[in-house]
Amino acid sequence: MQALVIDAFSFCQLQERREGNVLIADLQRLSNECANNDGSLSWSLEGGISRLGYPRLVLTVNGNVQLMCQRCLTIFAFEVDSDSELILAKNEENADEIEALIDDDEIDVVVGSKTFNIMDLIEDEVLLAIPQSPKHAVCPDVVFDSSVSTVAAIEAEVSNNVSPFAVLKKINGRT
Repeated sequence: MQALVIDAFSFCQLQERREGNVLIADLQRLSNECANNDGSLSWSLEGGISRLGYPRLVLTVNGNVQLMCQRCLTIFAFEVDSDSELILAKNEENADEIEALIDDDEIDVVVGSKTFNIMDLIEDEVLLAIPQSPKHAVCPDVVFDSSVSTVAAIEAEVSNNVSPFAVLKKINGRT
């Protein structure tokens, strides 16, 4: 991954804007969470000053990452559509003070620096956006022919008042 380093405080003060695309394969930690490294993410970063006068970054990341469904074990595209506002602090103590002052869960406070790596910020944002246990909203149809016929056979026999255990013995070849 090629680092893209900025002076975060100067970036905010000058109200700069950067944007681009990054390959998923170039983001090592994210690649480890994905089913494959196909695709890229588009991003934009805009500097400014918050309503309370603190340096502020607005990060937008969009794209699709390929994840493995934990239910059906097939790959699916998860859409990343993330917008986040970050207030910059000079150090950890200052960050705690600002967090207490703004008291807003939608705004994150991070320690800024003169060597702020945008690619790390983008990767962190996407890692926070993907689910811990990824699943399709509705898994695609998976056909299990043998279990469907087994279930149908059991239902048919049970409806005739035959013990389900007797039906299972019959299906398994034990009589």
